[in-house]
Amino acid sequence: MKLHIINGPNLNLLGKREPKIYGKKSFKTFFTELQFKFRKIELSYFQSNSEGDLITEIQNTKAEGIIINAAAYTHTSIAIADAIAAIDIPVVEVHISNTHAREDFRKKSYLSPVAKGCIFGFGMQSYELAIQSFLNKENV
Repeated sequence: MKLHIINGPNLNLLGKREPKIYGKKSFKTFFTELQFKFRKIELSYFQSNSEGDLITEIQNTKAEGIIINAAAYTHTSIAIADAIAAIDIPVVEVHISNTHAREDFRKKSYLSPVAKGCIFGFGMQSYELAIQSFLNKENV
């Protein structure tokens, strides 16, 4: 199985940015741990601060599933939602923090209606839970 993780703006700063919310571990370190833990899955990773780059990555993905944390674009990007709706690959939306327990503007997700599922608020473990959702064949 091939799964592709796509991270949006400012997630390149994980480990440095607001550690009380996002933790102290970089995504690069975490991704290496994921690859070790899920050795039977081919995991790939892409991060961009640019909305257009994220859309192109979604459109060009050749994996069996996408795990996306579009970060702030979750709450603003109809274009990313349209890109997800246009592909035949299941997408799981993840967020490190519980966006519903934060500022009001973070409670609206344009991606949730077009995602196969959503996982919010479990820290970096949100990505692991998303991977597990793809391992359960009944949910794919």
